[in-house]
Amino acid sequence: MAVKIRLARHGKKNHAYFHIVVADSRAPRDGRLIETLGTYNPNTDPATITLDQERALYWINTGAQPTLTARRLLSYRGVLLKKHLQEGVAKGALTQEQADAKWETWMQEKESKVNAKKGKLEQETREEMKKRLEAEAKVNKERAAALLAKREEVAARLAAAAAQAAAKAEETIAEIEGTTVPETEEEDNAATE
Repeated sequence: MAVKIRLARHGKKNHAYFHIVVADSRAPRDGRLIETLGTYNPNTDPATITLDQERALYWINTGAQPTLTARRLLSYRGVLLKKHLQEGVAKGALTQEQADAKWETWMQEKESKVNAKKGKLEQETREEMKKRLEAEAKVNKERAAALLAKREEVAARLAAAAAQAAAKAEETIAEIEGTTVPETEEEDNAATE
């Protein structure tokens, strides 16, 4: 029986995540499997990979062949490096302590790179949010200024219309009474005496 380490698709349309599984190569992609080794979620940035490294190493040593994508994931998580170091120990090129030290240093470097990328992405997100908020505040100020100018213009029109209406009302009252409307106070005082 040919055993493969491959991905089994899960999730919904356009938002898939995968289980890393050990299965017979003749079994359907999402069909019968032997063991689940972990998960792979490409929807996050950086992609989230959880993997049982000991079981993956066991299956690689047993002879399971990873597919191209599964090989990349195993390499990313250090399983293939660990296998390589174990072969060196078996041949006598390294001691077990040296192999473990090399693997630990590699894992720490990998984790620091991943954390640096996460920090960079968070910083970019904060900067982008800050720019968006500044742009929104600028637009809001422009809208408020335009609204204030429009209100002042409407108030001026209403005041002019009210003055015109008052003048017209005085003229109409004067015509009804048959007298002319004095234009100044002096004429008004002279007319009353």
